[in-house]
Amino acid sequence: MTTAQELIDRSIPFLDQVKNRTAGGELETWLNTTYGPGSELYEDLARMITDGVRDGWAANIEVDGAHYRRSRIADPADVLNYFSITAVYMDSVEPFRGQYHQHPYGELNLVAPLTPGAELMGPRGWQGPGWTAPGPGSHHYPEVRGGALIALFYLPAGRISYDITPPAA
Repeated sequence: MTTAQELIDRSIPFLDQVKNRTAGGELETWLNTTYGPGSELYEDLARMITDGVRDGWAANIEVDGAHYRRSRIADPADVLNYFSITAVYMDSVEPFRGQYHQHPYGELNLVAPLTPGAELMGPRGWQGPGWTAPGPGSHHYPEVRGGALIALFYLPAGRISYDITPPAA
């Protein structure tokens, strides 16, 4: 059984590596090349966060029913280079949108599908296993399709804003 502290401890060396990088397309490419599916880091974090959801210590607060849940695992702290760690669980075969939000300083997001073929919408389109890295100032609806997945995300300074209005359709 994995604990939240073990996930935090496993994240520290990773956050040491990315602390001075800016979220966006270049970092997203680097994350998927360096730490994509099959890498030791990706596989460890995906397994740990999957354990956390299964065991009830991650993504355990309902946002919109049992199919859309999240929870903060760690607040920003010096040991985490002032990143926070949060998990979101989303489950929908049909495309489903979560809460519209903004990333004032960007986001690093590990996508761990629980259902083969489940995908999360990222800045470059639909993403299965791997990483997305929306840049500073980006805003969007989190979207899932194809089943259940977990998004394990790291926020610089823990910054995320839900007090933004979506653009008119």
